[in-house]
Amino acid sequence: MPTLTRRTLGALAGAALLLAGTAGVAPAADQPKRGGTLVATWGGGEPQAAFVPAGGGSSPFISSTKVLERLLKLNLALEFEPVLAESVTAAPDFKSYTIFVRKGVKWHDGKDLTADDVAFSITDYWKPISSGPVLKTLEGVEVKDSHTVVVRFTQPLPELTFKAQLAGQGGLILPKHVYAGTDIVTNPANNAPIGTGPWKFKSWSRGSHIEFAPNENYWQAGQPYLDKLILRYFRDPAARAAALEAGELHLAVFNPIPVPEVKRLTNTGKFVADTHGFENSAWALTLDFNTRNPVLAKREVRQALLHAIDRNFIAQTVYYGYARPGTSPILTANALFHTENVPVYGFDPAKAGALLDAAGLPRKADGKRFAVNLLAAGWFEENGKVGAYLKQALEDVGVQVTLTVPDRPTSIKRIYTDYDFDLAVSNNTTGVEPFPVTTQYYTTDGIVKGAAFRNANGFSNQELDALVERIAVETDPGKRKELVQEFARFAATEVPIVQLLELDPVNVAASYVRNHSNAANYLGESWGDLWLDR
Repeated sequence: MPTLTRRTLGALAGAALLLAGTAGVAPAADQPKRGGTLVATWGGGEPQAAFVPAGGGSSPFISSTKVLERLLKLNLALEFEPVLAESVTAAPDFKSYTIFVRKGVKWHDGKDLTADDVAFSITDYWKPISSGPVLKTLEGVEVKDSHTVVVRFTQPLPELTFKAQLAGQGGLILPKHVYAGTDIVTNPANNAPIGTGPWKFKSWSRGSHIEFAPNENYWQAGQPYLDKLILRYFRDPAARAAALEAGELHLAVFNPIPVPEVKRLTNTGKFVADTHGFENSAWALTLDFNTRNPVLAKREVRQALLHAIDRNFIAQTVYYGYARPGTSPILTANALFHTENVPVYGFDPAKAGALLDAAGLPRKADGKRFAVNLLAAGWFEENGKVGAYLKQALEDVGVQVTLTVPDRPTSIKRIYTDYDFDLAVSNNTTGVEPFPVTTQYYTTDGIVKGAAFRNANGFSNQELDALVERIAVETDPGKRKELVQEFARFAATEVPIVQLLELDPVNVAASYVRNHSNAANYLGESWGDLWLDR
């Protein structure tokens, strides 16, 4: 698999370019100014820990990546760039990769970053905790010298898959001297991470904010430019809008404020809105069917219920048009693999009722067919509104619905640990590489009790598992595209989880904030290059 290049993947950035408002990147002639405090937030809640090894969603991803770094990153043109790796080279048979680790990098406690840290992260963190499916065929990791690592596999691993792991959410490099011999998941350092990034963890005022201090020994000379970075958490979008307008908040990422407020604030000339920064993290509103429920285990029932849902109504009413109906687990932003050749479930309540009748679930004397518990995950305000709509829509076709909207920690526990739901409104994000981030919502090996944002629906199908296994080892780009599109059709037919909407995220910043929204998954960048032009 060739590396991502501007030529092969430029179309992926095109949609965002068309949507983009004023860019957050300063003109090339501008010289960064030093100093100042930047207060940032995002469109969700406070994390359960500053770093959550098993995932935990975007909130801990944002906080941890200001401190911890990865080997590679993806820029806006969807080209891989070096971070802690100076280079990554594939063997001709794609069964091994040689990683040259950047020299002169120090951990925040003063110790040197070495190849041992990278090897430990791969064998003790990535494989058992964060990225098992990618490393399923891992044969071994050899430390050749203090800054050279060779990663070997028993089968070919596509270059896109491996490099996407190195640049992905599960690819953070951990300090071996802090985590070796401990339970990585429960290590106290997760609440005060020690990394190599431009920011050092300083303090966490629970319920309010996390404060970061500059790393005076950062390997990238001159960064960070700011004196202080604060991640502040708000309970609702209106409070974020008020804080922006009052000058208490300077940068807010991922749909942080009510959509009407975006236009009002940007019209003042004091703020910019930018849709860059999501080229490798397309977002969706999802609906999980818990197939442990005997009724929802029937594919025809899941398909029937989808016909009861007016996705256009949700897009226009809840998201003010900043969303569109989803049709496939491979979202339209993914120009490499997306296909329109998938089943589509249009809004047709009469058809939904007829299909439920045919499935042996007619209305009873009270007009009800069966009952479900619907959980709307409480990390975004919109999820609760969608849940309220779904309750009405499903009751219109005879399904009795009990709706709950728990807070973030409770939502994660009920969905991904207790499996305490019948239907769950949630969200996920996917990059250009579908394996394993997208596929693990459908595969048997994606069922990991307690691991957030994986297969919570309990769906297991040997044929689909085998198809994903083929995707995982196919290195020919043309053949791999065919397999991924076959997966999309299979998943869109079985629909244990469905992408109800594709979302259009937006970042909002004060006009004097420079160098924001400048990477393909900006939520997880280090933000060491931010500066204030005032």
